[in-house]
Amino acid sequence: MGSKAKTDGVGIFVVEKWVDSVVSVVRHSERVLVPKLVLGDCLLNVFTVYAPNSGKPDEEKEIFWNEVSHLVSCIPQNEMVVFAGDMNGHIGSSWL
Repeated sequence: MGSKAKTDGVGIFVVEKWVDSVVSVVRHSERVLVPKLVLGDCLLNVFTVYAPNSGKPDEEKEIFWNEVSHLVSCIPQNEMVVFAGDMNGHIGSSWL
């Protein structure tokens, strides 16, 4: 579902034995894709993300994390949430 004009994006692979467990896949943006799976009696939302890296403007990073925060807050409390992907996190006081 990508675009040739875009340089950022996220995608997923699902192992064959879990394909029938996928009940939905929602692309919220080029950077956020959320497949939902039924695992036993649980619903699992896998937030697959590609966060803006250190070279991107702070405003873009803030917009991204606000979007993710809002989307997580919309998940019903009885459903599980897991994060996967590239969070582009940093450890320490300086940015490289």
